[in-house]
Amino acid sequence: MTMKALRFGIEIETVGQDRKTLAEAIRSVVGGTIGQNHRNWSVTDRRGRTWQVVPDGSLSHYENSGEIVSPVLGYDDIDELQQIVRAMRSVGARADESTGIHIHVDGSRFDAKATTNLVKLIYKQERLLEHALGVSEMRLGRYCKPIDAEFIGRLESRRPKTMQEMNAAWYGHQNHYPSRYDDTRYRGLNLNSLFFRGTIEFRYFNGTLHAGQIKAYVQLVLALAAKARSAKTASSKRRAFDPATAKYDFRVFLLGLGLIGEEFTTARLHLTKKLAGSSAWKGERRDRRRAAA
Repeated sequence: MTMKALRFGIEIETVGQDRKTLAEAIRSVVGGTIGQNHRNWSVTDRRGRTWQVVPDGSLSHYENSGEIVSPVLGYDDIDELQQIVRAMRSVGARADESTGIHIHVDGSRFDAKATTNLVKLIYKQERLLEHALGVSEMRLGRYCKPIDAEFIGRLESRRPKTMQEMNAAWYGHQNHYPSRYDDTRYRGLNLNSLFFRGTIEFRYFNGTLHAGQIKAYVQLVLALAAKARSAKTASSKRRAFDPATAKYDFRVFLLGLGLIGEEFTTARLHLTKKLAGSSAWKGERRDRRRAAA
């Protein structure tokens, strides 16, 4: 299972424009028809898929804002998704500190082993990931908290072999009736979504309407998911964050996920641009080369 075979969905929060105008912008790209149900708008595209534009109480400019919820998408849909992002920006939509982006991956492809691998893979590099994505302190403290260390402890001690055992490790008890708004949902990696609706949710991303950046975010999530499915095992030993070598460290991490070559050049640039240091050399080696010159 490669990253290009995985299905995903995305939620993009925006401010600065009303939901009807956002729906019209989406239709300008995907065609189809627009519908309204109270304060929700939707676009049924030429292929019969539904794009939703819904209110979100956490956004500023409440009536002049909206959350775009995509249908189930595949890798080949990324170009169209980028066109939609550009269309929304062209009608005046924008991102601010209240907005975020959530990406969902189809959870039906994940058993207990793959889910455990994913959790450990992210937990190990989470500090580096948070800095690379520039996650705001407000969002880290409220909407996308780090992975719970107690959950990691339960994974290590119980080694779940079934999704029921994974459920008990995530909640701390067997939760037969997960709620959409369970408190555990506010993690950067949200497994409550897996048990409630069948998708693994990634909530680390600040809001943006930069089409290239959103593409990079989708590629990162799909690469993480594919790596977790293919790995035999994963370590949860948390890596210390070193700002001096962060750009190099994260580039190496991205290459290890398979984001290699010209196809992912732009993704690597977007995903490392907030980090200090050189992407080509680790600090000491670069300094030795300069001294030798």
